[in-house]
Amino acid sequence: MFRMKIYSVRGETLVAVCDSELVGKVFREGNLKIEVKESFYGTEEFEEKEVINALRKATIANITGEKAVDLAIKIGIIDRDRVLRISGCPHAQTVVL
Repeated sequence: MFRMKIYSVRGETLVAVCDSELVGKVFREGNLKIEVKESFYGTEEFEEKEVINALRKATIANITGEKAVDLAIKIGIIDRDRVLRISGCPHAQTVVL
């Protein structure tokens, strides 16, 4: 399962998605830090199909966690070589220009 929240910001569609089990966790490595906050990623649980549909419509995406990042790679919106890992937790962002 995934947590996902969709934002509409100045004509853009931002999709924030993460692996559900990461909500509430903090990952730190050097000067890098990612907080997987419920306020950002949402409270609702979503199935893979719903996440795929949302990510395909996103103009901006913020993706955190093994399953979420792997899904984004599988549908071709993230390049595996561009994934950032912070204390082992994968994180990727994309913007459609």
